[in-house]
Amino acid sequence: MSESPAEPTVDCKPVVLVGIVTRNRAGVLPKAIHSALSQSYANVDVAVLDDGSEDGTSSLRLEFPAVQWLRWDSARGYLEARNQLMRTTEADYYLSLDDDAWFVDKDEITVAIEHLETNPRVGAVAFEILSPDRPKPAVRSAARPVHMFIGCGHIVRMSAVRETGFYAPSPGLYGSEEKDLCLRLLDGHWEVHLMPGVHVWHDKTTLARELDAQHRSGVCNDLVFALRRCPVPLVLGVLPLKLARHLRFSIGNHLLRSCLAGFGLFLRHAFSVWRRREPVRPATFLEFVRRSREGS
Repeated sequence: MSESPAEPTVDCKPVVLVGIVTRNRAGVLPKAIHSALSQSYANVDVAVLDDGSEDGTSSLRLEFPAVQWLRWDSARGYLEARNQLMRTTEADYYLSLDDDAWFVDKDEITVAIEHLETNPRVGAVAFEILSPDRPKPAVRSAARPVHMFIGCGHIVRMSAVRETGFYAPSPGLYGSEEKDLCLRLLDGHWEVHLMPGVHVWHDKTTLARELDAQHRSGVCNDLVFALRRCPVPLVLGVLPLKLARHLRFSIGNHLLRSCLAGFGLFLRHAFSVWRRREPVRPATFLEFVRRSREGS
């Protein structure tokens, strides 16, 4: 009797969507895409959201037919773009990779997914970020709890993000969105872990980067984060401390004008933020602060 043909092997590994948000960086974007497509993990989809680019970014889609492309005619910012990619995917995990970032090795996604699948209450994994000002690789070691991930390279469990809520809108288009989401994940009893030695390189290109506008937005959103999430009475001490720290940093780095503009933007929105406050539990906020100090 002849043997029946073997059943085809079905790959049951979770699906990972690598989302790359880009704007006016056609010169650096291909390296990020190549890096994502070269990962050894089998079930990877790659999507690029072109946030209103005015350079040659749209022509790159012809070079990468395996990539999903979405284009907005006008810029809406990283926060809304990442929310769009996460809300419309059916993938099990969403990996955020900046357009000027790339994986150092071929197995970063494999290592991260193995950890996430083994630890079902881990809602997000942070990669070790290397950059021109921090170029030395770390040795790979056991994952450990941290207070937050960095936006240029991390993975979130989509079930955790759907349960917790996506990135919360803020007056500024940039800054504190990762911190806010990680705090809410912790408040929902999800963990955030760092994978030491599992690297993403962030080139921190100055191309299409408006530093003054980013600083203004970052200052405003950090104050909004404190007002929105910090429980009473802690907020009464946290807000003045943040104001002083931003002022001191800005004076020392010649960013005073954009800092004051950030204060003004915050004040214009402070009342509406206060009315819609959704503070986390005091224990969560204190644990978040403790972890941030351990990592500093």
